[in-house]
Formats: sequence, C-alpha cells, structure tokens
Amino acid sequence: MTLPNLITIGRLFLVPVVILLILEGRWQAAFIVFVVAGLSDALDGLLARRFGMASELGAYLDPIADKALIVSIYIALAVVGAVPSWLVVLVVARDVMIVAAVILSWLMSKPLAMAPFSVSKLNTGAQISFAALLLGARAFGVDTGAVVQVGQLVVALLTVASMTAYLTFWLRHMAG
Repeated sequence: MTLPNLITIGRLFLVPVVILLILEGRWQAAFIVFVVAGLSDALDGLLARRFGMASELGAYLDPIADKALIVSIYIALAVVGAVPSWLVVLVVARDVMIVAAVILSWLMSKPLAMAPFSVSKLNTGAQISFAALLLGARAFGVDTGAVVQVGQLVVALLTVASMTAYLTFWLRHMAG
C-alpha cells in the first residue's frame, strides 16, 4: 500500500461526503470537499510518478475514484436541479459504456488495455471544471449567466467526442 494509493482511497471516502453536502444544500462545504478531492487526484498522480510509487493497484483505483466522483457529483447536482438530467445521462452513459466495453472484452478473451485519449482528458477536465463552476457559484452566490449554458454545451460535446473515440477504438480492437 503506497502513499498515492492511500490518498486515492481517501478520495473515494470523500465521494459520499460531497454528495451528502450537495443534497443538504451545504454548498460552501461541498465546494471545499470537491476541491480537496480534486487536489488529492493531482497529488496522488504526482507522487506516483515523481517518486516511483506507481502500482498496479493504483492504476485501477485512481480511475475508479475519478469516475465515482464525477458520476456521483453529476447525479447529485441533477437531483437538486443544478444540472439538466440529459447531461447527467450523457456523462453516466459514457462511463458505463467504457466500463462495459472493458468487461466485455475481458469476458470474450480479448482484454483491452485502455489508456485515456486526448479528447478524454479534455472531457474529464471540462466535466470537473463545470462541476466546480456550479458548486462554486452556489457556494459564493455568483451569477454565472450564460456561462452555465456554454459549460453544458462544452461538456456535452466533449463527452460525445470521447464516447465516440472509445467506441471506435473498442470496435477496431474487437474486429482485429
């Protein structure tokens, strides 16, 4: 058990905390916990790379923690009416599709090593930034105006682009 893995596990424990805070309308606390979770993601990756603490467990735990945080945040934000349901369905569908593709590949004895594509990294950054914008705006009473609509559009477009890239990659892998 490495320090980066412990940090990642800590991030997993923050997921239900931030969800509860959102559902209770405790926006400032939710924003702070979300920022701490985001910083922990950066820190565990930095430690793993810089100090040679990368591990196989961490390679599995980190994306699980990331997906758990993003999917949970979007679902909670939809429950309280802060984000439209259609966007949540899109975000969740992408992650479910990726996980299903990996499992199906494994079950069909064609294991798939998934590495994030550039568009996927952009997508994750947009999803996190948009969630932070929504949380921060509610936490500090900031009127975001049209920025929210632009953010929704950017997240939707990047999510579809990422979904398409992974689906294309998976189909080629399975046909090959």
